[in-house]
Amino acid sequence: MALTNAAVHALRFVLVSAALLAELPARAESDAESDSAQSVTVIGHAEAEGYRATHTATFTKTDTRIEDVPASITVVPAQLIQDQAMRSLADVIRYVPGALAHQGEGNRDQFILRGISTSADLYIDGIRDDAQVFRDLYNLERVEVLKGTAGMIFGRGGAGGIVNRVSRQPVFERVGALTLSLGAHAQRRSTLDVGDALSDTLAWRMNAMGEGGSSFRSGYELERAAVNPSLRWRPHADTRLTVGLEHLHDERTADRGVPARNGAPVDTEPGRFFGNAGQSRARSNVDAAYATLEQRFGGLRLRNALRITRYDKAYQNIYVDNANTSSVDANGLLKLAAYRNANRRTNLFNQTDLSFNFDTAGWQHSLLAGLELGRQDSANERRTGFFGPLANASLIAVSVDAPWAEATAFRANGSDARNRVRADLAAAYLQDEITFSDQWKLLVGLRMDRFRTRFDDRRTTTAATDLARTDTGWSPRLGLIWSPVSGATVYLSQSRSFLPSGEQLSLAPNTASLSPETAINLELGARWDLARRLSLSAAVFRLDRDHVRSPDALNPGFFVQTGLQRTEGMELGLQGELAPGWQLHGGWAHLNGRILRSTSAAVAGARLQLVPDNTLSLWNRIDLPEGWGAGLGVVYQGASFATLDNRVKLPAFTRTDAALYRSLDGGRWQLALKLENLFDRRYFPTADGNNNISPGAPRHVTASLTVRF
Repeated sequence: MALTNAAVHALRFVLVSAALLAELPARAESDAESDSAQSVTVIGHAEAEGYRATHTATFTKTDTRIEDVPASITVVPAQLIQDQAMRSLADVIRYVPGALAHQGEGNRDQFILRGISTSADLYIDGIRDDAQVFRDLYNLERVEVLKGTAGMIFGRGGAGGIVNRVSRQPVFERVGALTLSLGAHAQRRSTLDVGDALSDTLAWRMNAMGEGGSSFRSGYELERAAVNPSLRWRPHADTRLTVGLEHLHDERTADRGVPARNGAPVDTEPGRFFGNAGQSRARSNVDAAYATLEQRFGGLRLRNALRITRYDKAYQNIYVDNANTSSVDANGLLKLAAYRNANRRTNLFNQTDLSFNFDTAGWQHSLLAGLELGRQDSANERRTGFFGPLANASLIAVSVDAPWAEATAFRANGSDARNRVRADLAAAYLQDEITFSDQWKLLVGLRMDRFRTRFDDRRTTTAATDLARTDTGWSPRLGLIWSPVSGATVYLSQSRSFLPSGEQLSLAPNTASLSPETAINLELGARWDLARRLSLSAAVFRLDRDHVRSPDALNPGFFVQTGLQRTEGMELGLQGELAPGWQLHGGWAHLNGRILRSTSAAVAGARLQLVPDNTLSLWNRIDLPEGWGAGLGVVYQGASFATLDNRVKLPAFTRTDAALYRSLDGGRWQLALKLENLFDRRYFPTADGNNNISPGAPRHVTASLTVRF
């Protein structure tokens, strides 16, 4: 396996560190034993100590110490979300090594995980949440990002990793917190978290959010609101039923940024809107109902999770045409295009898991058997925007100094979509966590998915355009864990995922015959506790994505499966308490993402889009006397290319943030002042093609007040 020099150094660092850990004093062992002795009886419960998480259920579906997970997983806990005044998953991803935010055309969450772009590998409490919408953080305990192929637990997709949101649950004690925030450009936000026990067997909780305002981008507007009530019934110690509802409304300007000129973002003021802010709007309503039953029968544990979600999304945008490498010509002219899209989707997923522990020949087993059933119905319609008094031009030329136009009509044109798609999923999986001794453990698992997609093209009445495809995929996973001393682990793992042609609920005559893409991740990593509440992790990996779907150069409008892309690299993470009252959360990643075999979209040797060689993030919070506190952080992102053609480069940047905190009345009242982009740097963090590049926000201040009751 060919590794970069940096990866070789990381491997050496892991092995040497493991040897050194064997000489740690006995006190470190007793501290770690004290941590491990803490009983965690709630299935799927997420435990964290400030910025440091100790347990997870995302990777194994069983409550597992993070040090026993043979994979790279980054947990962003509620405390960091609050201290950073994060408002979106894009804010969270900045603090996840090996992950970056994609622009998503300004209308959805989309991320780059180890070089692979995805808007579908998003989950809530382990259940697929794959619609192209924006999510919020108002009701979360934390966000867990698993990097590397995740097919054994999550099925189709998951080639580069997954993003799982862990929601707040009712507890049998009083909970009460209200947070009010104000920021630049009339930004305002409020969140409410309240709950209590109604009796010894019944508890409730409600989270709510409201947000609005504008931004440094001219004409930008945002209005959103959400509410999430839930109930928990616990008739006795072995039974627990949790039910809930959630409604989220999001309406905002679909902002696709600025174009490129001469291979770089155009030189213009950051606030200039290209297109038409008034005619670029994205609206979504998400309604969900869920129920989770957890039951113990002696040593056998049953967990059944049902979630039904309805997504209603509509958006339109006027944007800089992405057909050319540089949209601004020598005369300072560029072309605008427009379209309108609507999607209604209903997801129904049910997961049934059985787990139990047993011993054989002195080996301890934690066995998980599961069944997942799902159905997804999606209706899509797209219309092209036209310009001019006769509404007959799908492109219009404007000046870079006045990049504005108004679409006079939106109507179906050419191949614009109008379809209905149904996907049915049936999957079974089996996993065993085997403990051979205090030092050696093995994780082995296998999942089989049957994924059937039926596509009804409603642009015509011709039955020949109706398509169907069924794929069966196997997703194995193997991980070996070595613990040289308590509080330190080294692991080696390999996993596989598959991506069927209809993975994102879409089929066409030119894609229905294509077999699934595959992704294989090979990884060596380590974790160790530098102190009782401070953890360091490291990983080196190679991720191959094969049978990539690419346009057929000899048959326009069709696709072929060819080419191979590879991401090699290393990641470091550091979370916890460096000293009493000093918390930090950070990470560094070195990624080498390349096309190894040419496709019609990229030549061999081309760098993967939006994959910098190096990224770094680090946030510190220090508690000072008399209730004061201070925070300081830095985010660095190396240069990257906007697309696979490698013709437009986003420059490297460093952004510095700071915060000041004040706690009053024993912590009941908390004031926070956060200053983002302290030195007012100009930067471009992400893009969606060569001519849709997002400028970063200039320096701005956010003030918040939290009262606990």
